[in-house]
This record gives sequence, structure tokens and C-alpha cells, in this order.
Amino acid sequence: MPAPSRAAFHASLDKAVPFASAEEAWFWTMAALTARRDGARTAAARGTALRPCDPDDVVKCLDRLYRQRRIDLSHARILRVWGERSTAPNPRIPAERADHALWKQAMDRLDHPLRLKRIVAGPPRGFEGIRTAEIIPFPGGRS
Repeated sequence: MPAPSRAAFHASLDKAVPFASAEEAWFWTMAALTARRDGARTAAARGTALRPCDPDDVVKCLDRLYRQRRIDLSHARILRVWGERSTAPNPRIPAERADHALWKQAMDRLDHPLRLKRIVAGPPRGFEGIRTAEIIPFPGGRS
């Protein structure tokens, strides 16, 4: 059987559905890594939605942030622990507040590289509720 062409590969990427957020990409990555660790065999295009990356691509973005010293081991530990739980730490629970601060920092820093690679689409972190900007005239200003 002949190998698939690059054109066919790129055409399939056009149908890929990017994640809505860095958190969604991270939870998907952790689920895939946990399944892999438990012995599951992974294959491309077998999930409910075709994704624009492999789990390793998200991990590489995280590794790059670590090598650039934008995150540290405490961030990575929090991402692993809460990623395995498939939930983010809750800032309203006193025992989870410190974890939430590290989680938020890590997600804020992971968001940009994932967007550059087109793994994440949708509104950037912190802008979820903003739809449009309204220009308000300055009182007493020039017309």
C-alpha cells in the first residue's frame, strides 16, 4: 500500500477541530497520555473529533516554556496532578487556592504557543466575555 501523500495529510488537517482553550487541550492531552501509560494504542483520527495535533505537541509546547524558564517544576506538577483529575483547581476552596494560582499562570503562558501552532482557537485567555469594543467620546475633547 503506498504511503499517503503530503497533500492528503494537509487536506486532513483542514478538517481538524482546534481546541477552544488551553485547558481543553491540556485535559485532552492528559487523557491521551494516561491512556497511553495504561497500554492503549493510539491512532490518528480515531477520536470523536479530528484534532490538529498529537498529545506530544502540547507537551513540547510545555517543555519549551520550561526551558525558557517561563514555567517551573511546580507549574508542571500542578498541571499533571489536576490534569489527571480532569478538572481545574477551584479558587473558592481554601486548600486549592495556591494550586489555582499556579494553574492559571501555567495556562496563561501555555495559551500563546498553542495558538501559534493553531492547536487552540477561540477567544484568547482573559477575553472570553468581551465581544466588541465601544468607542466613547472624550468629554470636552475636540470634534
